[in-house]
Amino acid sequence: MPSLSDKLKTLGVKVGTFELKTPSPEELLKTRSPLEEQLGGHWISTLRGETFVVEQVFPAEYRHGTAAILLEAPLRALATWAKDERINSLQLSQLAFLDTETSGLSGGTGTYAFMVGAGRFVGNEFRLSIFFMQDPADEPALLEALAAFLAPCAGLVTFNGKAFDAPLLRTRYALNSIPCPFDGFAHIDLLPLARRLWRDRLPSRALKYLEEHIMSAPRSSEEVPGYEIPWLYFDFLRTGDARVLKGVFYHNAMDVVAMAGLLSLTAGMLADPHGSELEHGQDVIALAKLFEDLNQLEDAALLYERGLKTNLPEADFWQAIQRLSTLQRRRGDIETALRLWQQAAAEGHIYAHVELAKYFEHTRRDPAAALEWTILALQHVKNANLPVYIRKHWMDELEHRLQRLKQKAGLS
Repeated sequence: MPSLSDKLKTLGVKVGTFELKTPSPEELLKTRSPLEEQLGGHWISTLRGETFVVEQVFPAEYRHGTAAILLEAPLRALATWAKDERINSLQLSQLAFLDTETSGLSGGTGTYAFMVGAGRFVGNEFRLSIFFMQDPADEPALLEALAAFLAPCAGLVTFNGKAFDAPLLRTRYALNSIPCPFDGFAHIDLLPLARRLWRDRLPSRALKYLEEHIMSAPRSSEEVPGYEIPWLYFDFLRTGDARVLKGVFYHNAMDVVAMAGLLSLTAGMLADPHGSELEHGQDVIALAKLFEDLNQLEDAALLYERGLKTNLPEADFWQAIQRLSTLQRRRGDIETALRLWQQAAAEGHIYAHVELAKYFEHTRRDPAAALEWTILALQHVKNANLPVYIRKHWMDELEHRLQRLKQKAGLS
């Protein structure tokens, strides 16, 4: 009986690859699409050779969705959050926005940045340069061109750059025996700040997600997923066809521009938290937590009170009540703290009963009232569906408090 392969051959179907013709260099050349033709950039010369760059200029009035690209807010509060006072003294023209596209996501000496997008303000214009190496052998030229672009700057703005982009580029500069141009720069990494501000409300804090849901700036159909980018570059190296790179250049450009918009937005929120037009109560509460951590307690208290007036999810509402009551106790506003504890206790929150018991025992010197609140707290613990370790924690604390208060009240 003839095999399937034999049957296909009788129909003129060729099986396998041994009969396929290898394209000639001339045929490959016909399929190539030059960088300049497809991307509109140009070549620049450096001490280490030539590299390709695509440039764009964004005017002062440009907005990335709802976010202004031009930073107008002072950086004082952001410097405090970042624990780097150098940030407060940076001029707008000294900020460099940086994003890399790489041959892989693992890092290490085997990973290189084949594309680096860098933006900075010249006057009121935001100038974006995307440096690209058409061949890995051109890496020194790309690094030299980037160093020249960064020369006027003293501060770096990235998104996850402290963990990825900056260490990767430092490695590439070291391997090419070129001094790293941003060593000693102040560094603003916007990812940790984004996590602080939006982790309770948004399921993702990826830059593209923040663009769409915070800045209302969804990307166009030119966008390519980040995980595809290394493979698109490898396709270009194999074929020389620059058309596959259009989406990569767009992706990189939007990342850099989005960082400028996000810095403008977040710096404004931190510089003027009470004037910020925040639509979501969870964002207000997140800002309150941040200011509480910065020990700016009056601002934090006002933000908590503002957030509590919004339509918060129940869990966020009661967490904010707890944090505000603790904060007001720290500030010495016992009257407000008492009101909040009583509000929470009425809804069965155990911590509020404990705080009221502490207040009546230590401040009012009323062990009988403290005992009543402790007994109520124990009842709530016994009736609540709590994890075992939490139940044990409360039972141990409350039983100890109960015995002490009984002695104080003369009931033991």
